[in-house]
Parts: sequence; structure tokens; C-alpha cells
Amino acid sequence: MNSIQLITNRNEECLYRLLNIWESSVRHTHQFLSEQDIDALRPLVLQGLEHINHLLTFIDEHDQSLGFIGVQDNKIEMLFVEPATMGKGIGKSLVTHAIQTLDVHYVDVNEQNPQALGFYEHMGFEVFERSALDEQGNPFPILHMELSIDSR
Repeated sequence: MNSIQLITNRNEECLYRLLNIWESSVRHTHQFLSEQDIDALRPLVLQGLEHINHLLTFIDEHDQSLGFIGVQDNKIEMLFVEPATMGKGIGKSLVTHAIQTLDVHYVDVNEQNPQALGFYEHMGFEVFERSALDEQGNPFPILHMELSIDSR
């Protein structure tokens, strides 16, 4: 049976499984990133996985992680799903769970990832601000989104 589980034991095996999901997802959805960009982001993502307050995973009936979400202070900081399972409700389940149980109101999206922007708009988020640079100072514009009042 599919379930969403809080990750409490962030051992090396768990973290690298999630890092692999991140990398395969990014390669599938973030075509604007170069190999050099992905290599530079990998240690930052691993650090984020180790330290984010709330880290949850979607587990399938075979006890495999198919996606994960990281939440810090009412904000989705990371959401990644295995490319082969995209469009099957895993991201929606994780976001809905985070909204309902962790009081999520915010998310940032790469402007160059229209698939993610459309997904979050479908989930009830609206753009309220744009930054020309990402958190690392790279020229990858970020759209800051807030959950609409009607969707809370």
C-alpha cells in the first residue's frame, strides 16, 4: 500500500536514495541546468536533506521511495519525484499532506521549469514575487509563490 512517511533515520543509504531521486528528477525537468550546475548543486542538496526540519517520502507497495518533500517554516523547500512516476499523483499527495499537516503556505519555483510552475498553480499557489537570481546567485530566476486563501 502506498503511504507518506516522515523520515526520522537519515542514514547514508536513505540520503543517497533521495539524492538519486533528486538527480533523476532534475535531469528530467531542469533542462536549463548544465552538468556543471548539477555537480555544484549535489552537495548542497545533500546538506539540505540532512538538515531540513521535515522530510517526508512517498513509499510504494514495494517499500520503495518514489518521491520526497522537504518543508521548513511553512515553506516547501524541495519536492522531487522519480520521472517514471511523474503524473501519477505522488507530488500532489506529498504537497497536499504538507499543506494539511505542516501548514505549508509558500514555495519557490525556477521560472525556467514551466512544468513545476503549472503544477503548483494547479495546487492553488500564486506567484507574488520574482527574483532574478537563485539562492546561489546564479542567473536562474525564481518565482516566489504563496498558497491562495481559497486553497487553505
